[in-house]
Amino acid sequence: MIGVLGGTFDPVHFGHLRAAVELREALGLDEVRLLPCGSPPHRDPPVASGADRRAMLEAAIAGEPGLAVDARELERPGPSYMVDTLASLRAELGHQEPLCLLVGSDAFAGLDRWHEWRRIPELAHLVVARRPGADLPGTGAVAELLAARRVHEVAALRTRPAGRILIQPVTLLDISATRIRALLAAGRSVRYLLPEAALEIVRARRLYGAGA
Repeated sequence: MIGVLGGTFDPVHFGHLRAAVELREALGLDEVRLLPCGSPPHRDPPVASGADRRAMLEAAIAGEPGLAVDARELERPGPSYMVDTLASLRAELGHQEPLCLLVGSDAFAGLDRWHEWRRIPELAHLVVARRPGADLPGTGAVAELLAARRVHEVAALRTRPAGRILIQPVTLLDISATRIRALLAAGRSVRYLLPEAALEIVRARRLYGAGA
């Protein structure tokens, strides 16, 4: 069973990585593929280039079993729609392998604003990484989807390739890439917010104003 965790990773930080490790262990995933977004359709473009974000991500997870970087969205032209990414992965993995899209509760709440969002459960399970105190949708299309497809056991994900929704608690790490970029631009320390290997690339390439 494969997990997919997308994001701009601008830069990658311990909030991303701790969630990836916890979800891999809790779900018994063979692998979590970290997918840096090329051109996000619903937010401002990333500050760092795709090549720089990929380099930071690869450095950050080097030697960590079960985590891998998948750069297909960086290599594909046009907006980085998750439905296209999942379709591409499904074509590679076949129609029987369980595939899990790992999303935060905030992203899940806005799922109905994603491109061709109703196709997503046909391509993958949805695993919602829920931090303590985070609300789930109570009304609307996403709430209806949750009510129709929710399961409460990880084992239920293994019996089908796609189509189910699991809410999985994860540790709250209040770290944001926006805050890291602001600290770097101000010449302040970001140590212990992101892996040292990623920070070395930030410094060497003078990303986000670091060392400027």
